[in-house]
Amino acid sequence: MWRRLCSALRSLRGSSAAPSHGGGGRRRPPVAMERAVVRCVPSEPKLSLRFVLPDGSARHMQRDQAEPLGRALARIATNAAKGHGKAGKKNKKARAGGGAECEAAVPAVRLFSRDGAAVAEEVPNAAAWQDGAMLHIGDARYRVERNPPALTELRLPRSLLAGFPVCPKVNAEFAAPQHCLFRWFREQRPAGRRDAAGEAWVETAAAERVFTPSNALVGLRLKLRCTPGDGDQRYGPAREVESSGPVEAGPGACTFDARHLYTKKVCGHGSVRAVSYNILADTYAQTEFSHTVLYPYCAPYALEIDYRQNLLKKELAGYNADLICLQEVDKSVFVDSLAPALDAFGLEGLFRIKEKQHEGLATFYRRDKFSLLSQHDIAFSEALLSEPLHKELCEQLAKYPLVQEKVLQRSSVLQVSVLQSTTDPSRKLCVANTHLYWHPKGGNIRLIQIAVAMSHIKHIACDLYPSIPVIFCGDFNTTPSSGTYSFISSGGIAEDHEDWISNGEEERCSMSLSHPFKLLSACGEPAYTNYVGGFHGCLDYIFIDRNALEVEQVIPLPSHEEITSHRALPSVSHPSDHIALICDLKWK
Repeated sequence: MWRRLCSALRSLRGSSAAPSHGGGGRRRPPVAMERAVVRCVPSEPKLSLRFVLPDGSARHMQRDQAEPLGRALARIATNAAKGHGKAGKKNKKARAGGGAECEAAVPAVRLFSRDGAAVAEEVPNAAAWQDGAMLHIGDARYRVERNPPALTELRLPRSLLAGFPVCPKVNAEFAAPQHCLFRWFREQRPAGRRDAAGEAWVETAAAERVFTPSNALVGLRLKLRCTPGDGDQRYGPAREVESSGPVEAGPGACTFDARHLYTKKVCGHGSVRAVSYNILADTYAQTEFSHTVLYPYCAPYALEIDYRQNLLKKELAGYNADLICLQEVDKSVFVDSLAPALDAFGLEGLFRIKEKQHEGLATFYRRDKFSLLSQHDIAFSEALLSEPLHKELCEQLAKYPLVQEKVLQRSSVLQVSVLQSTTDPSRKLCVANTHLYWHPKGGNIRLIQIAVAMSHIKHIACDLYPSIPVIFCGDFNTTPSSGTYSFISSGGIAEDHEDWISNGEEERCSMSLSHPFKLLSACGEPAYTNYVGGFHGCLDYIFIDRNALEVEQVIPLPSHEEITSHRALPSVSHPSDHIALICDLKWK
């Protein structure tokens, strides 16, 4: 490729080197087009350039975006000459008779725009390296690909169950998972014949992002080949990933199978299907206390997060919900499992972690129905101390130092998202999600927490977005007979309510509270939403603004026989100790 005058090297290559175009000689055959991949992001000071020299050596350069093109081209020429010089040294021993040393000439390096015009050397790199431009390095030709689609992560779940969706984690740059191409392969059975290339993989009929293996694939591993795309007919290099283990048999019938019969389709644009669900954090399920005291009836493998995630993803996907509010979501579960899986089903996820725990809250919304306008998440203890709208409550709480200390020690959070309809911009929703303090004697703590929550929601739904309807989901750790439930549904609580002394007279905390909303428990007051060996009761709710929203249907909870078929929850057929609440709502 380089212009060399070394006769010894020419003799090694043979006498077929093409003559110059002058003198009537034959033109050399066209050179195969190579790729020069440029990554240029406005927020970063440098761009990167990757290409492979004709001698096979790869080059990766970092250049300032504001640098004149000429300097970058000069550096490319120097690198090319060095690479070619090294190749010449390797061939030195093969030269007969110790002929004259070969000196590598610096090749001419030019950049041409898509229309064939040479790009001026004073043009900044960021503007010079455009998609479709042509880089010439000597006689070699490179087509510039600026910010082509590229996979940065491709991963399959560790546990695969027949009949349960396999949702890969796909992270890409300059691409989107919904525009990528997916090809699934199954392992050949040991007695099977390998294909012509000696491979032990057979492509399945599925070409979708999510693949549900059948019972016929039990005992076989899976492989996924993903080609990143950007939706504009540009595709990057494909990557493959194989499952770490084989597909295993599923558990059979699950508690949510019958519920899916009511949720086969997504609601129309005039309706909203909402789900609230405490999914049982792995950080709590895997303790010795959980195995021996809380859930001794549950098979240990059914408490493993990999197993439970199979059930959770199938359950949540089958609800075809527009809004999903989850509690006790491990950060790793959100990032590596739920967010990628629900993204594949059209849902965008938001996460708020508790500062002192490894779990928190997650809110998902359907992308083709809603867009996110704003987020207003808070930690109760921090907001109580720092936000002016809680000043009066904070001053009242200061009169009760024991209760104040307990309130400020809690890491409970409130997740608030303001959503706007994609089809009717006048329709907005304030979606709140929380998980209140858990202790049975903590009624007074929960009252303070919910008072902070309602004041915060009031600021959003009355001040920032006047008259916006509220949907308030969560695990409130409170039964319908409690002060917290009464406060939410009635709009006020008296200072002499018994919950103010829920932990005895020494922790009495008496104050009168109120809020302006007219909230209704959309799913009523079920006999229980939490069912474990030592307790069952209704702790979870979906509260709605009764002035703006009404209930179309409530999806029935699993039957008592289904819940107790393995004594209690969780079980091999149910992934949590709570039960999801699901309802269809519509604007009035």
